[in-house]
This record gives sequence, C-alpha cells and structure tokens, in this order.
Amino acid sequence: MITAPGDRPGGLPDDAGLARLYAGPPGRWLRANMVTSADGAATVDGLSGGLSSPGDRRVFWTLRGLADVILVGAGTTRAEGYRPTRDKHDLWGPLGLRKGRPAAPPIAVVSRSLELDPAAPFIAGAPGDARTIVITCASAPASRREALSAVADVIVAGEHLVDLPEAVSALAARGLGQILCEGGPHLLGQLAGAGLLDELCLTISPVLAGPGAPGVVSGAPFGAARRLRLSGVLEEDGTLFCRYLASR
Repeated sequence: MITAPGDRPGGLPDDAGLARLYAGPPGRWLRANMVTSADGAATVDGLSGGLSSPGDRRVFWTLRGLADVILVGAGTTRAEGYRPTRDKHDLWGPLGLRKGRPAAPPIAVVSRSLELDPAAPFIAGAPGDARTIVITCASAPASRREALSAVADVIVAGEHLVDLPEAVSALAARGLGQILCEGGPHLLGQLAGAGLLDELCLTISPVLAGPGAPGVVSGAPFGAARRLRLSGVLEEDGTLFCRYLASR
C-alpha cells in the first residue's frame, strides 16, 4: 500500500479500491481519522476544513461507510457544525458498505457536562434507525439527561468522568464494534492514553499552519509514549494518507 508520487495515476484508488484498503478486521476495532498540517496543526483558523482536500474527503466518507458508529467529542460537534450522518448513496450503496446495517452510522457524542442542545441538527435530525447516542457520566445534570433522552439514546459510563473503556464496551454490546473516532484532539488523547486506539488514519496536508494551532492529540500526558506501526501510505497531490496500527 506504500506508493510514491506519480506511481499511481490519478492519486488515490477508485472507491472500491479505497474501501478494500481501509476495511478493518472483523469484531471490535477502534480507529481514529484525523488531519494535520505538515507542521503538526490539527486546524486552521479553528477548523479542520482548511487542511482538507478532495482525497481527504473521499477517505473521510469511506471510513464513515465502513463504521458501525462515529465517536466524537461534544466540542468538535459544535466547532465543526455536525449534522446527521446520511446515507451517501453515490458511494456507500454501490459498494455495499452498509449491507445488513442501518443506511448511515449513528453519531456517539461524548459529553461529561451534557451541555448539548437537544434541537441540534445532529441530534434532532438523526434518522430513526441511527439515533444519536450521547455518552456521559452519572454526575451529569439529571435534567439535561432527561431532555436528551427524549431525542437520543443515552449511555452512562463512569461516575464523575466519562469512563471511555466502559463506553466503548457499551457500544460494542449494542453491536457497534467498528468505531470511528473523528476527534477532537482531547478525546483522541484520552482514547490513546487508555490504550483503546487500534488504528490511526492520519492525513498529512502540505500546509504550514504556523505557531499556535493545537495538534491532533491534547490533554493529560500518557505517562509513556504509545508506539505505532506504519501499515500503509497513499499520496495524492502532495497530501499523504497514512495508516498506523497501535503496537500491543
């Protein structure tokens, strides 16, 4: 899967080829998909869109089509303006990526405080067979939990902080074992620190964002570096698409 510029005419493989390359192993698997500048920034002007490209968006939608559920932090849903994950008929349907599953994967949003608007499009507008899942902890305000329970499925994991291992197990118990984390950096840091990350799909954009922008991982130190193994690289128009597997 390792290529050099010019080796593959047109850059990335076609949709079917992308789906084959990014297909994960069966069973429980947690992968993250992030984009970074060449100097390590996760955003430009506070958003990831300034680092994206047509190829990055193709990989983004392929990974969504392969996932059982999309895991994301509450701050990212607000900053990036998340909306319901709809069936992408022009990609997912012909490839059979959703066969035997809902037409679109649900979004699972992690929020300790439950400062979420029940009327937010990604919650209120979610399809009936892919209701948004809210993951919180027992100390979250009961009134907010009740309001969100009317429009979303609520998972309580942990007492005063969200217990991510418990949350991931709860998703797997619902048949949502293929988990795609789309960030943000704080959630990714927590998942990696807890040893839950199996794979990192990292798009490296040929952009210098300059000082000050956050990286793809933030939060508390791990205590020890987490080793990754490069399993493949694709290139298109100077953008690199890297897959890393967590060392066990």
